[in-house]
Amino acid sequence: MDDMDYVRIIRNLREDADKTQTQIAEVLGTSQTMYARYERGANELPIHHLITLSKFYGVSTDFILGLSKAKS
Repeated sequence: MDDMDYVRIIRNLREDADKTQTQIAEVLGTSQTMYARYERGANELPIHHLITLSKFYGVSTDFILGLSKAKS
């Protein structure tokens, strides 16, 4: 398992939901630039953003982190 699985997963979740980086950044209360850095793996995703994304997409944090294949 790659430590950067969550980078691919958060991008796929966003694209599957037909959302832009700007829309997700607004959900997280951050800038589009910072969110883009999370998706590229340039910055690590803070835990409070991980929790927010989990609730927003209706998936488990383990799914986002690549620790589980089950979404919930």
